[in-house]
Amino acid sequence: MNLLGEPEVTEEGEFIINIGPQHPSTHGVLHLKVWLDGETIKKVEPHIGYIHRSIEKMSESLSYRNFIYVTSRMDYISAHINNQACALTVEKGLQVEVPARARVVRVLLAELTRLASHQLWWGCTGLDLGAVTPFFYAFREREAILDIMEETCGARLTQNFMVPGGIMYDIHPNFQNRVKTVLIQVKEKLKEYDELVTDNVIFQGRVKGVGVLTAEDAISLGITGPSARASGVSCDVRKWFPYEGYENLQFDEVLDTGGDCLARYMVRMREMKQSIHIIEQLIDNIPEGDFQAKTKMVIKLPKGEFYQRVETARGELGVYIVSDGGSSPYRIKYRTPNFSNLWALPVLAKNAKIGDLISIMATLDLIIPDIDR
Repeated sequence: MNLLGEPEVTEEGEFIINIGPQHPSTHGVLHLKVWLDGETIKKVEPHIGYIHRSIEKMSESLSYRNFIYVTSRMDYISAHINNQACALTVEKGLQVEVPARARVVRVLLAELTRLASHQLWWGCTGLDLGAVTPFFYAFREREAILDIMEETCGARLTQNFMVPGGIMYDIHPNFQNRVKTVLIQVKEKLKEYDELVTDNVIFQGRVKGVGVLTAEDAISLGITGPSARASGVSCDVRKWFPYEGYENLQFDEVLDTGGDCLARYMVRMREMKQSIHIIEQLIDNIPEGDFQAKTKMVIKLPKGEFYQRVETARGELGVYIVSDGGSSPYRIKYRTPNFSNLWALPVLAKNAKIGDLISIMATLDLIIPDIDR
Protein backbone atom coordinates (compact mmCIF):
# COMPACT_ATOMS: atom_id res chain seq x y z
CA MET A 1 0.00 0.00 0.00
CA ASN A 2 1.23 3.54 -0.74
CA LEU A 3 0.71 6.72 1.29
CA LEU A 4 -2.83 7.06 -0.10
CA GLY A 5 -3.74 3.49 0.83
CA GLU A 6 -3.69 2.35 -2.79
CA PRO A 7 -2.26 -1.06 -3.80
CA GLU A 8 1.40 -0.98 -4.84
CA VAL A 9 2.04 -1.61 -8.51
CA THR A 10 5.61 -2.57 -9.38
CA GLU A 11 7.07 -3.06 -12.81
CA GLU A 12 8.87 -6.24 -13.77
CA GLY A 13 12.38 -6.21 -12.37
CA GLU A 14 11.65 -3.56 -9.75
CA PHE A 15 12.66 -4.20 -6.17
CA ILE A 16 11.39 -2.25 -3.15
CA ILE A 17 13.62 -1.79 -0.11
CA ASN A 18 13.02 0.05 3.16
CA ILE A 19 15.74 2.21 4.68
CA GLY A 20 14.95 3.00 8.28
CA PRO A 21 13.25 4.10 10.41
CA GLN A 22 15.95 2.86 12.76
CA HIS A 23 19.01 3.21 10.51
CA PRO A 24 21.54 5.57 12.14
CA SER A 25 22.82 7.01 8.85
CA THR A 26 19.44 8.64 8.21
CA HIS A 27 20.29 11.38 10.77
CA GLY A 28 17.13 10.79 12.76
CA VAL A 29 14.12 8.55 12.69
CA LEU A 30 13.29 8.69 8.98
CA HIS A 31 11.87 5.91 6.82
CA LEU A 32 12.64 5.86 3.12
CA LYS A 33 10.82 3.51 0.76
CA VAL A 34 13.01 3.04 -2.31
CA TRP A 35 12.05 1.52 -5.66
CA LEU A 36 15.09 0.02 -7.42
CA ASP A 37 15.82 -1.32 -10.85
CA GLY A 38 19.13 -3.02 -10.18
CA GLU A 39 21.14 -0.24 -8.49
CA THR A 40 19.17 2.54 -10.15
CA ILE A 41 16.62 4.39 -8.04
CA LYS A 42 13.26 4.71 -9.75
CA LYS A 43 11.48 6.43 -6.87
CA VAL A 44 11.99 7.46 -3.25
CA GLU A 45 9.09 7.98 -0.87
CA PRO A 46 9.96 9.56 2.53
CA HIS A 47 7.76 8.51 5.45
CA ILE A 48 7.87 10.91 8.40
CA GLY A 49 6.17 11.11 11.79
CA TYR A 50 8.23 8.63 13.83
CA ILE A 51 9.54 11.32 16.18
CA HIS A 52 6.50 13.63 16.24
CA ARG A 53 6.13 15.33 19.65
CA SER A 54 3.47 17.96 18.89
CA ILE A 55 5.82 20.86 19.61
CA GLU A 56 3.49 23.40 18.00
CA LYS A 57 0.59 22.30 20.23
CA MET A 58 2.79 22.26 23.32
CA SER A 59 3.89 25.81 22.52
CA GLU A 60 0.26 26.96 22.63
CA SER A 61 -0.11 25.67 26.21
CA LEU A 62 2.97 27.50 27.50
CA SER A 63 3.59 31.13 28.37
CA TYR A 64 5.35 33.56 26.06
CA ARG A 65 8.45 33.11 28.19
CA ASN A 66 8.43 29.32 28.25
CA PHE A 67 7.35 28.29 24.75
CA ILE A 68 10.65 29.55 23.35
CA TYR A 69 12.59 26.64 24.76
CA VAL A 70 10.66 23.72 23.31
CA THR A 71 11.97 24.87 19.92
CA SER A 72 15.45 23.81 21.06
CA ARG A 73 14.24 20.27 20.42
CA MET A 74 13.32 20.84 16.76
CA ASP A 75 16.60 21.47 14.94
CA TYR A 76 18.66 20.79 18.05
CA ILE A 77 21.90 21.62 16.19
CA SER A 78 20.59 25.18 15.70
CA ALA A 79 18.85 25.44 19.08
CA HIS A 80 20.14 28.91 19.88
CA ILE A 81 18.93 30.34 16.56
CA ASN A 82 15.51 28.69 17.02
CA ASN A 83 15.17 30.37 20.41
CA GLN A 84 16.32 33.65 18.90
CA ALA A 85 13.54 33.52 16.30
CA CYS A 86 10.89 33.01 18.98
CA ALA A 87 12.25 35.80 21.17
CA LEU A 88 12.29 38.18 18.20
CA THR A 89 8.65 37.37 17.41
CA VAL A 90 7.55 38.10 20.99
CA GLU A 91 9.59 41.31 21.01
CA LYS A 92 7.92 42.38 17.76
CA GLY A 93 4.54 41.95 19.44
CA LEU A 94 5.61 43.80 22.57
CA GLN A 95 7.45 46.49 20.55
CA VAL A 96 10.36 46.13 22.94
CA GLU A 97 13.75 47.54 22.02
CA VAL A 98 16.47 45.01 22.83
CA PRO A 99 19.66 46.53 24.32
CA ALA A 100 22.58 46.77 21.89
CA ARG A 101 24.73 44.52 24.09
CA ALA A 102 22.16 41.73 23.96
CA ARG A 103 21.76 42.02 20.18
CA VAL A 104 25.50 41.69 19.58
CA VAL A 105 25.84 38.72 21.95
CA ARG A 106 22.89 37.03 20.24
CA VAL A 107 24.54 37.39 16.83
CA LEU A 108 27.87 36.12 18.17
CA LEU A 109 26.22 33.05 19.65
CA ALA A 110 24.13 32.51 16.51
CA GLU A 111 27.23 32.50 14.30
CA LEU A 112 29.09 30.22 16.71
CA THR A 113 26.07 27.92 16.49
CA ARG A 114 26.18 28.02 12.68
CA LEU A 115 29.90 27.25 12.77
CA ALA A 116 29.42 24.30 15.15
CA SER A 117 26.51 23.01 13.08
CA HIS A 118 28.48 23.06 9.83
CA GLN A 119 31.37 21.31 11.57
CA LEU A 120 29.06 18.52 12.71
CA TRP A 121 27.64 18.28 9.17
CA TRP A 122 31.15 18.06 7.71
CA GLY A 123 32.16 15.27 10.06
CA CYS A 124 28.94 13.32 9.48
CA THR A 125 29.21 13.72 5.71
CA GLY A 126 32.64 12.14 5.78
CA LEU A 127 31.34 9.36 8.02
CA ASP A 128 28.37 8.70 5.73
CA LEU A 129 30.70 8.35 2.76
CA GLY A 130 33.05 5.96 4.53
CA ALA A 131 35.69 8.29 6.03
CA VAL A 132 35.90 7.98 9.81
CA THR A 133 38.71 10.49 10.48
CA PRO A 134 36.77 13.69 9.55
CA PHE A 135 34.26 12.96 12.31
CA PHE A 136 36.99 13.21 14.96
CA TYR A 137 38.55 16.28 13.34
CA ALA A 138 35.17 18.06 13.27
CA PHE A 139 34.42 17.30 16.90
CA ARG A 140 37.80 18.67 17.96
CA GLU A 141 36.74 22.20 16.94
CA ARG A 142 33.04 21.74 17.69
CA GLU A 143 33.76 20.73 21.29
CA ALA A 144 35.78 23.92 21.79
CA ILE A 145 32.74 25.95 20.70
CA LEU A 146 30.39 23.92 22.91
CA ASP A 147 32.71 24.57 25.87
CA ILE A 148 32.09 28.31 25.31
CA MET A 149 28.34 27.67 25.12
CA GLU A 150 28.45 25.73 28.39
CA GLU A 151 30.43 28.42 30.19
CA THR A 152 28.16 31.20 28.86
CA CYS A 153 24.73 29.58 28.81
CA GLY A 154 25.05 26.62 31.18
CA ALA A 155 24.28 24.10 28.44
CA ARG A 156 26.13 22.72 25.46
CA LEU A 157 23.40 21.76 22.99
CA THR A 158 20.00 23.18 23.98
CA GLN A 159 21.20 26.49 25.39
CA ASN A 160 17.85 28.07 26.45
CA PHE A 161 19.60 31.44 26.66
CA MET A 162 17.12 33.73 24.90
CA VAL A 163 14.49 35.71 26.80
CA PRO A 164 12.04 38.29 25.47
CA GLY A 165 14.02 41.52 25.69
CA GLY A 166 17.53 40.11 25.49
CA ILE A 167 19.58 37.30 27.01
CA MET A 168 19.15 35.46 30.29
CA TYR A 169 22.56 36.34 31.78
CA ASP A 170 25.47 38.55 30.89
CA ILE A 171 28.39 36.91 29.12
CA HIS A 172 31.17 35.21 31.07
CA PRO A 173 34.33 37.31 31.65
CA ASN A 174 36.31 34.77 29.61
CA PHE A 175 33.90 34.90 26.67
CA GLN A 176 35.83 37.21 24.36
CA ASN A 177 39.22 35.60 24.91
CA ARG A 178 37.86 32.09 24.44
CA VAL A 179 36.00 33.02 21.26
CA LYS A 180 39.12 34.60 19.75
CA THR A 181 41.16 31.51 20.64
CA VAL A 182 38.60 29.25 18.97
CA LEU A 183 38.57 31.40 15.83
CA ILE A 184 42.34 31.03 15.48
CA GLN A 185 41.99 27.27 15.89
CA VAL A 186 39.12 26.91 13.40
CA LYS A 187 40.76 29.08 10.72
CA GLU A 188 43.89 26.97 10.90
CA LYS A 189 42.06 23.64 10.91
CA LEU A 190 39.82 24.50 7.93
CA LYS A 191 42.93 23.95 5.81
CA GLU A 192 43.09 20.40 7.17
CA TYR A 193 39.42 19.91 6.27
CA ASP A 194 40.22 20.75 2.66
CA GLU A 195 43.31 18.52 2.55
CA LEU A 196 41.48 15.59 4.10
CA VAL A 197 38.12 15.72 2.30
CA THR A 198 37.55 18.60 -0.15
CA ASP A 199 40.54 17.79 -2.35
CA ASN A 200 40.22 14.03 -1.95
CA VAL A 201 39.80 12.29 -5.32
CA ILE A 202 37.49 9.60 -3.90
CA PHE A 203 35.27 12.20 -2.26
CA GLN A 204 35.13 14.27 -5.45
CA GLY A 205 34.01 11.20 -7.36
CA ARG A 206 31.17 10.60 -4.92
CA VAL A 207 29.74 14.14 -5.05
CA LYS A 208 30.62 15.84 -8.34
CA GLY A 209 27.64 15.87 -10.71
CA VAL A 210 25.52 13.88 -8.25
CA GLY A 211 22.06 15.01 -7.08
CA VAL A 212 21.74 18.12 -9.22
CA LEU A 213 19.03 20.50 -7.96
CA THR A 214 18.05 23.19 -10.44
CA ALA A 215 17.21 26.71 -9.27
CA GLU A 216 13.67 26.24 -10.61
CA ASP A 217 13.14 23.05 -8.57
CA ALA A 218 14.65 24.67 -5.47
CA ILE A 219 12.19 27.58 -5.69
CA SER A 220 9.25 25.31 -6.53
CA LEU A 221 9.92 23.02 -3.55
CA GLY A 222 10.55 25.88 -1.11
CA ILE A 223 14.15 24.84 -0.47
CA THR A 224 16.12 27.38 1.57
CA GLY A 225 19.52 27.71 3.18
CA PRO A 226 22.78 26.33 1.77
CA SER A 227 20.88 23.68 -0.24
CA ALA A 228 19.13 26.44 -2.23
CA ARG A 229 22.11 28.78 -2.44
CA ALA A 230 24.15 25.95 -3.97
CA SER A 231 21.69 26.10 -6.88
CA GLY A 232 22.15 29.85 -7.31
CA VAL A 233 19.03 30.89 -5.36
CA SER A 234 19.66 34.00 -3.26
CA CYS A 235 17.67 33.45 -0.05
CA ASP A 236 19.81 34.36 2.96
CA VAL A 237 17.38 35.90 5.45
CA ARG A 238 20.24 37.83 7.05
CA LYS A 239 20.61 39.72 3.74
CA TRP A 240 17.00 39.91 2.51
CA PHE A 241 15.25 40.57 5.83
CA PRO A 242 18.01 41.69 8.25
CA TYR A 243 17.49 41.34 11.99
CA GLU A 244 19.62 41.92 15.11
CA GLY A 245 21.92 44.31 13.23
CA TYR A 246 23.02 42.02 10.40
CA GLU A 247 22.41 44.94 8.04
CA ASN A 248 25.40 46.69 9.61
CA LEU A 249 27.80 43.77 9.15
CA GLN A 250 30.00 42.97 6.19
CA PHE A 251 29.63 39.41 4.94
CA ASP A 252 28.90 37.67 1.67
CA GLU A 253 25.90 35.54 0.82
CA VAL A 254 27.62 32.38 -0.40
CA LEU A 255 26.20 31.25 -3.74
CA ASP A 256 27.11 28.50 -6.20
CA THR A 257 25.51 27.49 -9.48
CA GLY A 258 26.52 23.82 -9.64
CA GLY A 259 23.44 22.56 -7.80
CA ASP A 260 25.08 19.17 -7.12
CA CYS A 261 26.34 17.56 -3.92
CA LEU A 262 29.75 19.19 -4.39
CA ALA A 263 28.18 22.66 -4.67
CA ARG A 264 26.16 22.11 -1.48
CA TYR A 265 29.35 20.97 0.24
CA MET A 266 31.35 23.98 -0.93
CA VAL A 267 28.66 26.47 0.09
CA ARG A 268 28.77 25.24 3.68
CA MET A 269 32.56 25.22 3.75
CA ARG A 270 32.61 28.84 2.58
CA GLU A 271 29.83 29.79 5.00
CA MET A 272 32.05 28.74 7.89
CA LYS A 273 34.56 31.37 6.79
CA GLN A 274 31.80 33.99 6.56
CA SER A 275 30.63 33.18 10.11
CA ILE A 276 34.19 33.64 11.32
CA HIS A 277 34.31 37.00 9.51
CA ILE A 278 31.09 38.14 11.21
CA ILE A 279 32.34 37.10 14.65
CA GLU A 280 35.65 38.92 14.11
CA GLN A 281 33.77 42.16 13.41
CA LEU A 282 31.85 41.96 16.68
CA ILE A 283 33.98 40.20 19.27
CA ASP A 284 36.01 43.30 20.20
CA ASN A 285 33.04 45.65 19.81
CA ILE A 286 30.50 44.33 22.31
CA PRO A 287 28.69 47.41 23.67
CA GLU A 288 28.53 48.08 27.38
CA GLY A 289 25.19 48.41 29.14
CA ASP A 290 22.18 46.28 29.94
CA PHE A 291 21.84 42.76 28.56
CA GLN A 292 18.06 42.61 28.98
CA ALA A 293 15.21 45.07 28.50
CA LYS A 294 12.63 45.38 31.24
CA THR A 295 9.50 43.33 30.59
CA LYS A 296 6.58 42.25 32.74
CA MET A 297 6.80 38.93 34.53
CA VAL A 298 3.64 37.73 32.79
CA ILE A 299 3.84 38.68 29.13
CA LYS A 300 0.69 39.27 27.13
CA LEU A 301 0.88 40.14 23.47
CA PRO A 302 -1.78 42.43 22.00
CA LYS A 303 -4.36 40.78 19.78
CA GLY A 304 -3.02 40.21 16.32
CA GLU A 305 -0.63 38.19 14.20
CA PHE A 306 3.16 38.38 14.40
CA TYR A 307 5.80 36.77 12.18
CA GLN A 308 9.57 36.64 12.28
CA ARG A 309 12.04 34.76 10.09
CA VAL A 310 15.69 33.99 10.74
CA GLU A 311 18.48 32.13 8.93
CA THR A 312 19.38 28.90 10.72
CA ALA A 313 22.24 26.64 9.66
CA ARG A 314 19.82 24.79 7.36
CA GLY A 315 17.69 27.62 6.00
CA GLU A 316 14.75 29.82 6.80
CA LEU A 317 12.90 29.34 10.07
CA GLY A 318 9.67 31.32 10.39
CA VAL A 319 7.73 31.75 13.63
CA TYR A 320 4.07 32.76 13.25
CA ILE A 321 2.09 33.71 16.37
CA VAL A 322 -1.61 34.47 16.57
CA SER A 323 -2.45 36.23 19.83
CA ASP A 324 -5.86 36.64 21.43
CA GLY A 325 -4.47 38.98 24.08
CA GLY A 326 -3.83 36.24 26.64
CA SER A 327 -0.65 35.05 28.33
CA SER A 328 -0.21 32.11 25.94
CA PRO A 329 -0.24 32.00 22.14
CA TYR A 330 -3.64 31.23 20.63
CA ARG A 331 -1.90 29.58 17.67
CA ILE A 332 1.72 28.98 16.73
CA LYS A 333 3.08 27.76 13.42
CA TYR A 334 6.74 27.01 12.71
CA ARG A 335 7.96 27.18 9.12
CA THR A 336 10.98 24.92 9.51
CA PRO A 337 13.70 24.57 6.85
CA ASN A 338 14.14 20.80 7.10
CA PHE A 339 10.52 19.97 6.23
CA SER A 340 10.80 21.71 2.86
CA ASN A 341 14.36 20.58 2.23
CA LEU A 342 13.42 16.92 2.70
CA TRP A 343 11.21 16.98 -0.39
CA ALA A 344 14.18 17.67 -2.61
CA LEU A 345 15.25 14.09 -1.88
CA PRO A 346 12.74 12.28 -4.18
CA VAL A 347 13.61 14.72 -7.00
CA LEU A 348 17.37 14.39 -6.61
CA ALA A 349 17.42 10.62 -6.08
CA LYS A 350 15.34 9.69 -9.13
CA ASN A 351 17.48 7.77 -11.65
CA ALA A 352 20.51 8.03 -9.35
CA LYS A 353 22.40 5.01 -8.03
CA ILE A 354 21.66 3.62 -4.58
CA GLY A 355 25.13 4.69 -3.44
CA ASP A 356 24.37 8.26 -4.51
CA LEU A 357 21.39 8.37 -2.15
CA ILE A 358 23.82 8.61 0.79
CA SER A 359 25.71 11.51 -0.79
CA ILE A 360 22.47 13.35 -1.54
CA MET A 361 21.10 12.93 1.98
CA ALA A 362 24.40 13.96 3.54
CA THR A 363 24.63 17.21 1.58
CA LEU A 364 20.99 18.14 2.24
CA ASP A 365 21.94 18.11 5.96
CA LEU A 366 18.55 17.02 7.29
CA ILE A 367 17.63 17.10 10.99
CA ILE A 368 14.52 14.94 11.28
CA PRO A 369 13.02 16.26 14.57
CA ASP A 370 12.75 19.62 12.80
CA ILE A 371 10.35 17.92 10.37
CA ASP A 372 8.27 15.99 12.92
CA ARG A 373 7.30 18.97 15.06
